[in-house]
Amino acid sequence: MEAADHQHCSQSPQSPSSPTSTVSTGTCCKCGGPTTFPPPPPSWSESSPPPAYRPIRAPAIPPDTNTQRAIILAPVPQAQKVPVASPPYFFQTPSKKIQSPDDIRHFQDSDSGKNFLGFVVALSESIRGHKISDPCHQSDTVNSIVAVLDSLIQWVEEIPPVQLAGRYGNIAYRTWHSRLESDCDSLMLRFLPEQLHSATIEIGPYFMDSFGNSSRIDYGTGHETNFAAWLYCLARLGLIKEEDYHAVVARVFVRYLELMRKLQLVYNLEPAGSHGVWGLDDYHFLPFIFGSSQLIDHKYMKPKSIHNQDILENFSNDYLYLACIAFIKKVKKGLFAEHSPMLDDISGVPNWNKVNSGLLKMYKAEVLEKVPIMQHFLFGWLIKWE
Repeated sequence: MEAADHQHCSQSPQSPSSPTSTVSTGTCCKCGGPTTFPPPPPSWSESSPPPAYRPIRAPAIPPDTNTQRAIILAPVPQAQKVPVASPPYFFQTPSKKIQSPDDIRHFQDSDSGKNFLGFVVALSESIRGHKISDPCHQSDTVNSIVAVLDSLIQWVEEIPPVQLAGRYGNIAYRTWHSRLESDCDSLMLRFLPEQLHSATIEIGPYFMDSFGNSSRIDYGTGHETNFAAWLYCLARLGLIKEEDYHAVVARVFVRYLELMRKLQLVYNLEPAGSHGVWGLDDYHFLPFIFGSSQLIDHKYMKPKSIHNQDILENFSNDYLYLACIAFIKKVKKGLFAEHSPMLDDISGVPNWNKVNSGLLKMYKAEVLEKVPIMQHFLFGWLIKWE
């Protein structure tokens, strides 16, 4: 057999200046034969082998100081009234429009973008100074939505997780989500009046995208924002009125949060786009906004009260912010300042008013102005791409 007619290749040959040095051998990348060039360094050291599973999520990058300063200097978003759509209706299947930072700016400058954020602020203000258990006006629409969410919670009981070795992504969640897709229209018809039955084509996709992604088996602030957008669409249709906002937070959103906690724990949903320890939370943002509003001007509880375990145990059922902290401490081990440094920093803010205004500005900057999140946001006739 003829000798190989190529030269052995290597990325980093040894320096010829030390002929007496020991020559390490590697393997030729073309013929597999021995070579006098050193082998390339391994991707993983023997003392640190590659993990069996690497979650798909954003790297944990420390907050950029310029971004933080911009958030601090930004104006506090203000509440806006939602304009109610009037007939004739032109409902359509909503679609994705955002692909670049220019698209983000276009949306933020549009009436739809400003009004949607104004709706979130109005929800936040509606719960100010109120406990979850406080009585509030509950319309038939609100009660019907709560009943829909109760049905979704019951489905989790009926669809148990399968036994898997992986830490994240139980495939039983896909069965749950498939049932959501097949029953979505009938769920919408539970509260839509007859003259608005045709709205299912538009509001259904927002609802289906509010509980995570079935192929990736993940959930994050983008899905949560779609739920807020679904509620905004119902406000645009006049089904949710301003007098309902208190109940929308204290009854509807609280039940939605209960459902999402259950889905996260039972099916081990991957955190979508989590920033690791440098993020506010792996999954949620809005309950921190609503929860901080609840505690504004509270006589006893201050931002630093989150470090008091007795307060968390006794009051987390009535205050969303405390419930979020209690849940984080339940699912994460170690020092709170190490696994949740941002929330630990916020606990040093002097009052809840500043916490709430800061979180609203942060939500706009870190969620509504981020392409990786908003590229999945939907636009139709109720939320127009202008």
